[in-house]
Amino acid sequence: MKWYAVPEISPSAEPFVKKVKAGGKNICIVNYEDKLYAVGATCPHAGAELSGGWCKDGKIICPFHRYGYDLQTGRGNPGQNDFIDSYPVELRNGDVYVGIESFWDKVFGK
Repeated sequence: MKWYAVPEISPSAEPFVKKVKAGGKNICIVNYEDKLYAVGATCPHAGAELSGGWCKDGKIICPFHRYGYDLQTGRGNPGQNDFIDSYPVELRNGDVYVGIESFWDKVFGK
């Protein structure tokens, strides 16, 4: 897994959903209940930008059709049968980092 700094994001007490680019991927960084999460930036249902959505009950909600995705696992609400990618987030000396596995990491289980 490779860790990428996300300089556009600084830790804050205010909730937010922001789209960033890390490791060549579009990712949403979410500050929900004073914890940072990183998830895929696009809803798999209709392609909406999740950065235009909001959070409720530990889920990011798509602004188009109100589909919900768990911030920790990326799993869609029951009955949706879909998911978004989720990524680990770390704070290092006040900077935000997102961990992204390469294809080969997934294949070889690194």
